[in-house]
Amino acid sequence: MYLTPQHILLAGASGLTGEHLLDRLLNEPTVNRVLAPSRRPLAEHPHLENPVGPLGDLLPQLQGRVDIAYCCLGTTIKQAGSQEAFRAVDHDLIVAYAARAREMGARHLLVISAVDADPKSSIFHSRVKGETEQA
Repeated sequence: MYLTPQHILLAGASGLTGEHLLDRLLNEPTVNRVLAPSRRPLAEHPHLENPVGPLGDLLPQLQGRVDIAYCCLGTTIKQAGSQEAFRAVDHDLIVAYAARAREMGARHLLVISAVDADPKSSIFHSRVKGETEQA
């Protein structure tokens, strides 16, 4: 049985989960191309395309068809510096990424979220994650 080569879009490839996922994807025989924009350069691989820069700036420039999009983006309020900055990454950037993935033809989107994601939660982190899932 012949499987059509897959073209993957991956955000968050330099993080803990994204790094492991990238390795798995690059070693998957059905994956022909992984487009993984990142803030810093990733290790070179013949199936990897790695535009470097802030994801928000790179999104409009991403080209080509993709079949599946994976999103391993995320931060903490401590790393972000404020609730607004956290929301900009964990909601706004993820929603923009999903929209761009759809424009590029992605039929599936898988997003790392949180067990306690709930758009009605009184806990900020859980609420943002829930709102992101809804969006």
